[in-house]
This record gives sequence, structure tokens and C-alpha cells, in this order.
Amino acid sequence: MELYDTHTHLNADRYDGRLDDLILEAKREGVRYMNVVGFDAETNRKAQQIANQYANLYASAGLHPTDAHTFTQQDLDQVEAYLKEAKTVAVGECGLDYYWHKDTVQVQKEIFWAQIALAKQYQKPLIIHCRDAMQDLYDLLAEASGDGKLQGVMHSYSGSAEMAKRFIELGFYISLSGPVTFKNARGPKEVAKLVPLDRLLIETDCPYLTPHPYRGKENRPALVKLVAEEIARIKGISLEEVAEQTTRNGKQLFQIGSL
Repeated sequence: MELYDTHTHLNADRYDGRLDDLILEAKREGVRYMNVVGFDAETNRKAQQIANQYANLYASAGLHPTDAHTFTQQDLDQVEAYLKEAKTVAVGECGLDYYWHKDTVQVQKEIFWAQIALAKQYQKPLIIHCRDAMQDLYDLLAEASGDGKLQGVMHSYSGSAEMAKRFIELGFYISLSGPVTFKNARGPKEVAKLVPLDRLLIETDCPYLTPHPYRGKENRPALVKLVAEEIARIKGISLEEVAEQTTRNGKQLFQIGSL
């Protein structure tokens, strides 16, 4: 069985000096592939460093919407430079976040649109963050997807199942993380039930969103297995089937190896 944690922040400072142990632990649980996701200059740099150090770890480079008002053209240029590297498989984490910054909506859209353009130019998928901005984000993606050249994933998806179907119609995948395991998480469980398995990805978003029964403690890539197990339970299928299909989906989206 092979699992693909498509969204980690192993570039977080708290993991410094512990990567060997965390990656070995994950492999023991069947986690063969991992994405290390960047969202600003420093995390983009560390994502590259980590991906180049370990087999089957891949990097992304992006600019997060909560800091959109601080980014410059130089930051975008650096993202573009990383997209030319062999182990950079995606643009992001990027998107819209109105929860923290309702006063930067316009600049968020501008920075996101610039990254959409880079994704198209370099034929890389988007890793999309969205919080309290689902309709605006959908409208932007619908406009950008008209030529059929845009792909990506709704990372740690927190929207409705109905909205998930609309993103899938645009050609996007839906990724579920720890909240799908929470006992009172009706929304993510409904999404897991209704979204076709061939459009699902799994992730930890570690060190955040630790799955049950470790909620409140530090998250680790090894725990992505708990996300897969819950999806299997909800769908009434085997863990192996979830692992096989979501790993195939991830390898296809991020253009990794032979499929």
C-alpha cells in the first residue's frame, strides 16, 4: 500500500532537525510520496531544499493570500524561478482568504491571478487555499479555466459538497485532511461521501489539523493514513482502494513518474 500526503509543511521551523525521523515514520505507515508546500520566500526556499534532499519528496512554490499585501514583483519572480526546478510540482499555496484580511481583497486577487498565469505558463497545477471566499475564488477559477489549461487542487477543502462538484467540473481535485476524521465534521464527511474517488486527494497539512484521535497534538505525515481510513469507512470501501486511487490521482496531477 502506498499513500501520498499531498500537502505538508515539513518546512516549518518546528520540524528542523527531525525530518529523517518524521519521513521514516511516514514510510513505515505506507506514506511513500509527500509534497512540501511553500507560501512565502522562506518556506519556498526550504521546500526546495527538503525536496532535493529526499527521494519521493516534492516541492511547491507560492505566495499565500494572507500576506498578499506584503509581496512584491521580486517575490513573484522567485516563484517563477523555482517553477523551473525539476522537483517543483505545483504553484501554491495560493488563493483567497477573507477571514483574516477583508481589507486586502483586491491585492489578494491580483497576486492570485499572477500565480494562475504562472501555473498556465509552466503547466503546473495550483494548490489552492480558500477561506471565507469560496464564490469569489470559484469565479476567478471559472474565468481562468476557460481555455482548459488550468488544473489544481482545493487544498484541505472546507466548502460544501455541492460547491465541490462545481470545482470538479472546472477540472480540479478535492483534497481532504484531518477534519474529515472529526466526529462532528458533517461537511467534510459529506464531501468524502459524494466526491468521486478519482477526484479525491488526501493530505495532513501538518503541523496543522491533526486527525482524530490525536486532535490538539502536533500533526505528522504518518497520520495521513487516518484520513484515508476515514474516507474508506465513509465510502464503504477498503483502505487499499482509497490509497491506490488517491496516490494515482496525486501522481497524475503533479506529473510524478510513470502512472
